[in-house]
Amino acid sequence: MSLPIHPIMEQSFAVIDREIGSHNFNPAEYAIVRRVIHSTADFEFKHLIRFSPGAIAAGIAAIRNRVPIVTDVGMVKQGIAGLVAQTFGNLVISAVEKAEEALPGKTRTETGLLQCRQEFPEAIFVIGNAPTALLALCTELRSTSIQPALVIGAPVGFISVVESKAALASSPVPQICIEGRKGGSTVAAAILNALIVLAWEQESRGIENFKLQISD
Repeated sequence: MSLPIHPIMEQSFAVIDREIGSHNFNPAEYAIVRRVIHSTADFEFKHLIRFSPGAIAAGIAAIRNRVPIVTDVGMVKQGIAGLVAQTFGNLVISAVEKAEEALPGKTRTETGLLQCRQEFPEAIFVIGNAPTALLALCTELRSTSIQPALVIGAPVGFISVVESKAALASSPVPQICIEGRKGGSTVAAAILNALIVLAWEQESRGIENFKLQISD
């Protein structure tokens, strides 16, 4: 059963399809890129998004298996909660809401993220705002063999943002990352929502048919 799509979103996707130009994305990658562009009206994301090998398949499998989803901030959680509720019903936790107060020398988001990592080590981690949280996660990953199902790294800003994304890129964890200073909660939510739609399509149409589409 397909998820309903609002006519305005459908029209917007058609505009993006006409204007995006040539690219080498496979169908699953393009579904994610298109949703990010739709959420931002910024075609530059076509050049900024990076997928590690197997990241999309890992994310889809985790979503279908109802793996918990940890977001850095409430805006990302709010951006995905509706679609999660309509589909697989994964537990969604906002790291900043997890921590009542920050540990010494850390932000509340960083503190909450580390708590979530201890409680849900194999979760999907979606970072759209806080580079400190992404840096803390990447540092913690170096000291353990238990890896998250997927990390979406899309913090935005000027301080520690590029460094946090570089730390993620050097990690072997399955990841979808936005290079440079751009990103944000809207972008992170768009990536995760696109993965949910892909997972739902796979659930509806069958695994083998969809595997062919991903590998095109």
